[in-house]
Amino acid sequence: MQNHFELFKLPVRFAIDAAALDGAYRDVQGQVHPDRFVTAGDAEKRVAMQWATRANEAYQTLKNPQKRARYLVELNGIDLQTESNTAMPLDFLMQQMEWRDMLGEARAGADVGALEALDGQVRQARAAQLAEVGRQLDSGDFVAAGEGVRALMFLEKFGEELQHAFDAVDV
Repeated sequence: MQNHFELFKLPVRFAIDAAALDGAYRDVQGQVHPDRFVTAGDAEKRVAMQWATRANEAYQTLKNPQKRARYLVELNGIDLQTESNTAMPLDFLMQQMEWRDMLGEARAGADVGALEALDGQVRQARAAQLAEVGRQLDSGDFVAAGEGVRALMFLEKFGEELQHAFDAVDV
């Protein structure tokens, strides 16, 4: 079975041409869209639906940089062990603890300004981490990229907690 990049005839790398991805997705969807199989038999319809679903999943994975990074790491044989491996570098964990303290204080005081400042820090850290993971992936350092993807997952989870804090203050 071909991987997502092969499906869209794109090079297997993190840096991706978004316009080429969009065009390739439209081409594949045009070939397998269920509307083209209205008069086909049930088996053909089912296969077309499976291909359309696969194309949608592949497109959503490659379009999202974090999902694309995770996919590339796993495609290159790195098991992220997301359920069992929570080990992270000490400086990363210390930063997480500092941010959690800041989040707790901002929540307690319903301090929107503090939440916005923290959100800016987290977004900046996520962008920097994603850029580093992209460099690691495109240079073939899949083990380091895997660790970076795990860090991104922590940052995403913290970003969701931060969003909940914003939502609670807005209520």
